Amino acid sequence: MSAAVRIDPETGLKIFNTRAAKASEKITGKGYSVLTDQKLKDLPEMPAGATFNAEEQAKYRAFKEARRGAADYIAMEGEFKKYLDDVYSEPPIPREALTDECEIVVVGAGFGGLLLWHKLSEAGFTDVRFCEKGGDVGGTWYWNRYPGIACDVESYSYLPLLEEMGYIPSMKFASGFEILEYCQKMAQKFGFYDHCLFHTTVEATTWDEVSGCWIVETDRGDKMRARFVILANGILTTPKLARIAGMEKFQGESFHTSRWDYNIDLHGKTVGIIGTGATAVQAVPELAKIVGQLYVFQRTPSSIDVRDQRATTEEERATWANEPGWARARRARFAEISAGRTAIQANDDYLAGKIRDIKKPRKHDRELTPEELTKKQLDANFRIMEQIRARVAAIVKDPKTAAALKPYYPYGCKRPTFHDEYLPTFNLPHVHLVDTAPRGVSEINERGVVHDGVEYPLDVLIYATGFQWMGTSTFNMVTGRGGHSLKEKWETEGTRTFLGLHSHGFPNLFIVTGPQGGGGSFNFTDAIDAHGDYLVWMLQTMRERGVRIVDVRKEQEEAYAEHCRIVDIATAPLRDCISYYNGEGTAAPGSLAYYGGGQWHKYRIAAQSTLAPYVFEGEDPIVSAAAE
Repeated sequence: MSAAVRIDPETGLKIFNTRAAKASEKITGKGYSVLTDQKLKDLPEMPAGATFNAEEQAKYRAFKEARRGAADYIAMEGEFKKYLDDVYSEPPIPREALTDECEIVVVGAGFGGLLLWHKLSEAGFTDVRFCEKGGDVGGTWYWNRYPGIACDVESYSYLPLLEEMGYIPSMKFASGFEILEYCQKMAQKFGFYDHCLFHTTVEATTWDEVSGCWIVETDRGDKMRARFVILANGILTTPKLARIAGMEKFQGESFHTSRWDYNIDLHGKTVGIIGTGATAVQAVPELAKIVGQLYVFQRTPSSIDVRDQRATTEEERATWANEPGWARARRARFAEISAGRTAIQANDDYLAGKIRDIKKPRKHDRELTPEELTKKQLDANFRIMEQIRARVAAIVKDPKTAAALKPYYPYGCKRPTFHDEYLPTFNLPHVHLVDTAPRGVSEINERGVVHDGVEYPLDVLIYATGFQWMGTSTFNMVTGRGGHSLKEKWETEGTRTFLGLHSHGFPNLFIVTGPQGGGGSFNFTDAIDAHGDYLVWMLQTMRERGVRIVDVRKEQEEAYAEHCRIVDIATAPLRDCISYYNGEGTAAPGSLAYYGGGQWHKYRIAAQSTLAPYVFEGEDPIVSAAAE
């Protein structure tokens, strides 16, 4: 054994010391600012009589079709592999390769891994190992440390185990840097670090029918055997680059926002940023405060809603300190909200339990048909977008810039964004919006970006081009029964899961917050919480029944996948745009993500009550021996 791997004398299990040191103290920052200018925090009045009529529908269709096929991304390989380097930690801690056996291997050390460890260890499952490609915990909050990063879900509902941690976030929308520190505090308090192999990327996960175990191979030479494998490595973890002619020629500094290079001094520099999604909306205002010139290259504008950031009040701190169960109750109320914008706006009085409903539901003289209900939803959606477009016109002074910043697609079809400083940034004389609609940046050369024959020389080029949605490479490296890979199954049969957690032919494999498994909340940690509770139930059920293996029946899986497809089709008019949510318009209905709400829970409850979807196999010798 080495200093990085040793044996716990009390349990006989291996424990690890592989957490890497922080690479530089330069890596620091904050999230949204608190603004006092109320004009920047209000939406204009809802336009009277605005409806999603034929003319407006045609405008939306034209906006969408002009961009169809424009999204073209490349793998970060060869000369672009450098954009995947871990710039946040010191080099990996040396350790020997592991070729032994454990009960559970979990891939990922973000909130999924941290919550799973808390639940599993509390239930008595302690022979658990975590493989994490980064140098520390945090997941998305480890990799994304760009200036201005903050959570878009209120932190009082988003951060799990607040009461157990005795912690109250400093802001309603906590900075990503605060969230990362919170993850680290969780790991320390609950003993997570002893169970995690950092700087360890899973490269292959193969089912061995003879032993009834998974063989987990990593880039550190590990070849571990595990009874159970849990994929908890998130849905937005693999960065992507837009394919742009000549991008390899650029001679200046460049990096992806998920690997922000704090060693590059941006003060007074001419900086370009490609992309205007959720990351850029947060980063652009902070960049504008320090750079000499800023060029923002936009293909498609985001919907910039009100943020209204605020600090946690002393009254809230005092109240919550004497209110047992406050955080779980608040999260439960958050999960009851069915409308995305209502959830993200996060009404404090409702979430605190001071009022029963946010607004009274409308009553109709008769039950509306599905078509009528969809039309009403589209009209309401359209009016919200009209307000958001009117906000652009009210804040941005240059008419041409304002016109380019107005989005024409249904609210929530693309990831909604929120900020009160982003739009005013374009009124600054050194900030320039370069509208590259509808196809995007056409060329990059040695000096900078070239578009429509105009060259924009840059000192630094930043790629804010996002992540592959549900594109985690681990899905592509799972080989189940019969030598069939999960990637192959989903490519030939379409995405097939049961509850998003199981996939037939891949026994003892569980996927947390994967395709078809959202669980009905706009708060991902709430979905992780529900999935974690389910996994503990399943493992306890198997122990009680004395079985080693669980799979799901094909017919039950197909029925659930069909249900996801039908629901996806029924709500498609509300998501009629080109987005990473729908595979840039190419994904089959129900194949990527499904937030089923009560329907997801209905299927889960029925499955747990009857056990009908499950196939239990193999006697567990340990349980059998204990019974004797």
